[in-house]
Amino acid sequence: MENKFRIEPPQKTNEMRVKPTVKPSGKGASVFSGLEKRLKLESYFEEGFPVQYLPKILFVVLLSLVYISNTHYAEKTIRQIDKAQSEVEDLRADFTTLKSDVMFASKQSEVARRVKPLGLKESLNPPYKVVVND
Repeated sequence: MENKFRIEPPQKTNEMRVKPTVKPSGKGASVFSGLEKRLKLESYFEEGFPVQYLPKILFVVLLSLVYISNTHYAEKTIRQIDKAQSEVEDLRADFTTLKSDVMFASKQSEVARRVKPLGLKESLNPPYKVVVND
């Protein structure tokens, strides 16, 4: 009995495995396929994953993650600063209101009006200084 099936060795290109995609509208390839053709990404992966570039790729990924986290931290800090500034403005307005209320309540005429129901009267004689000789 002879072997009727013949096994061919796999080819080096991905042309057999990748089917070309065309948009249904017939306008051509997408942006990413055009980018892939210009960068010729298939040539880098013909013989497997290029391990020699792995440290550089990991370094770029790490830098990207640090950049993203730094951006998030900065935005979070800006939001906290804005919140603190609005709280300071509210507290400043409250302070000004309370200060004006205290200033009004401590006027001589206001004090006299508030102690009148208690039976206290305003003195008509000016205050005088008591001097003690030793």
